[in-house]
Amino acid sequence: MEAMLISMVSARGSGMMMKEFLLNTGSTIDEGRLAKGGSKLTEDYTKECAVCKMNPGDFRDLGSPERVKITSKDGRYSVATFARPAESMRSGHVFMPRAIWSNVVVDPETFSTGSPLYKGSLVQIVATKEDVLSAEELVQRLYMRR
Repeated sequence: MEAMLISMVSARGSGMMMKEFLLNTGSTIDEGRLAKGGSKLTEDYTKECAVCKMNPGDFRDLGSPERVKITSKDGRYSVATFARPAESMRSGHVFMPRAIWSNVVVDPETFSTGSPLYKGSLVQIVATKEDVLSAEELVQRLYMRR
């Protein structure tokens, strides 16, 4: 079953490998502390929340990148984050703290609940050299078209 979840494909002739993963998001202690403390525009918040944690084997398969580009299943939205290996992650799954970076690529389907699932969204991930934007920069780029 797991082999069916993960597929590696060449990223449009770039020579870089792209993998499909199931994205799970959730709160972390430090994400909550920073968000509730009014620190969403700080460098600490970006370092805590603009992160994609993945299985060490998957991390190595992507070339042990400092940053990755995560793209939504429909290919319409993407965001650059820091990549971190985490022993607690199963191969084929990634975790991102619940914040604006993960919200960019979470499946927007709400099934009439008014809230996306935040668990099990299919995403594509590739190593990148793109800058990881702050929350403010990301909002401006996505919603204010600056």
